[in-house]
Amino acid sequence: MVGERRDRPVGRRLVLGMLGLGAVGVAAGAPVQDAVGRVLGAVRNEDPTGITGVLPGAGGFRFYSVASSVPHRSPADYRLTVDGLVARPAVYTLADLRRMPRTRLVRDVQCVTGWRVPRTPFTGVSLSHLLTAAGVAPGARAVHFTCFDGVYSESLTLAQARRPDMLVAYEMADRPVTDAHGGPVRLYAAPMYFYKSAKWLSGITVTDRVRPGYWERYGYDVDAWVGRSNGRDDAPVG
Repeated sequence: MVGERRDRPVGRRLVLGMLGLGAVGVAAGAPVQDAVGRVLGAVRNEDPTGITGVLPGAGGFRFYSVASSVPHRSPADYRLTVDGLVARPAVYTLADLRRMPRTRLVRDVQCVTGWRVPRTPFTGVSLSHLLTAAGVAPGARAVHFTCFDGVYSESLTLAQARRPDMLVAYEMADRPVTDAHGGPVRLYAAPMYFYKSAKWLSGITVTDRVRPGYWERYGYDVDAWVGRSNGRDDAPVG
């Protein structure tokens, strides 16, 4: 966890209110869903019980964070570092990423806990494009991802990272990725369970081996293909 706070109880009235907000967000249009996401993200910061992590949020998503709060970077302050076993390390602003060739993917989002959000658009830069621009060095075998919450991390093999359905995303549902959903930039690993899609992405480091990410250290599969890992048999993401 990052930082300290004084725990305060979350009352029954607040829980019922959050459930109502989640239902409104699922049923209503996109502007209302965005507002619900901001509210639930803010409530998450004051929730020592973790109960907000199992409530329905905007568009049917759940809110999870392994840090003590939902972190924030403004579009002007955001930076993404690409380094490690590369010939050309780089630091990108959000504006830099937006000037690169755009890729838009529309897939089902599948969580390993069982919930699914169908046909969700993500837009951004192909991870493969960033790796090519960096010039991956001989001996590279994997890519490690770090996040500006200071806690979360993830990894892919180099072959996985070069797939066309691995994205460094700055838009979700055709809008900027919000703080609660991991913005302004997050990883989107479309064919894998959603824990591989690291929120609040700040670093892409090319390495000589896979370094297990946050959840893998707690027993989750490093290779998280939908329907083929973690003991689940979900239908593959379309």
